[in-house]
Amino acid sequence: MANLVDRINEKHIRNDIPEFRVGDTVRVDVWVKEGKKERIQAFEGLVVAKKGGNVSETFSVRKKSGTVAVTRIFPVNAPTIDKITVIKKGKVRRAKLNFIKKMRKEYKVKERN
Repeated sequence: MANLVDRINEKHIRNDIPEFRVGDTVRVDVWVKEGKKERIQAFEGLVVAKKGGNVSETFSVRKKSGTVAVTRIFPVNAPTIDKITVIKKGKVRRAKLNFIKKMRKEYKVKERN
């Protein structure tokens, strides 16, 4: 039974996703459906958390525009994601950056090579 589940999961795993970590700044191009029309919308922000593995892997991206901050969770292998682009590689010392939500000032991330 486990082999059958593994074979089904292998079909849904995407190979075109670049490697990124928590602390990186990424741009996620997402297909958005508005009525009958479809378009690509970019969501650019800091990767705050990665969770899960295999088919059910997700990552959270936090974006701040003005005074409002928005956190959005994306499944890595979702067909609604057109592409993920790593803009800046960040160096952080935590696996999850959820403490950023409570901070008043902007969180600065050091750049890694």
